Amino acid sequence: MLDRLLNKSGATSVRSGDRNYGARHARPGRHASLSRIAEMIADDIALVRADTFADGDGGLAVVSALRDAPARLTYTVEAPAETGVLITVGAVPSAWATDADGFDSVALRALVAELTELMNAYNHDGADVARRFVGRVRIQTVA
Repeated sequence: MLDRLLNKSGATSVRSGDRNYGARHARPGRHASLSRIAEMIADDIALVRADTFADGDGGLAVVSALRDAPARLTYTVEAPAETGVLITVGAVPSAWATDADGFDSVALRALVAELTELMNAYNHDGADVARRFVGRVRIQTVA
């Protein structure tokens, strides 16, 4: 949770020359296998969904699209064939996922952005090094 708070303060990643390292890259993510990174991302998702920060009265309020998403959503994180990380968001209500014009809703875009941010915290890239893994977020809607 501290990483999430520091992330909001601008301490999102570490730059070394032309390389960019995610906020969690230096922790276990640096030498972990992609399947282990997928497990850590799943743990991060569970932590965000479980947090119960108080609003007002001196309490800390953290805005989170992941925490504010419908409780019935399911999250599966996997590393298929150790080639990348795939987060599947299942049981997404169609009415919540789209706006009146049929485009992705603001809430869904915010959720995908937050999940992508969680994934990229374990990644690295740069001019002289390729991304460690390709991350994807897949949405499965229900009627």
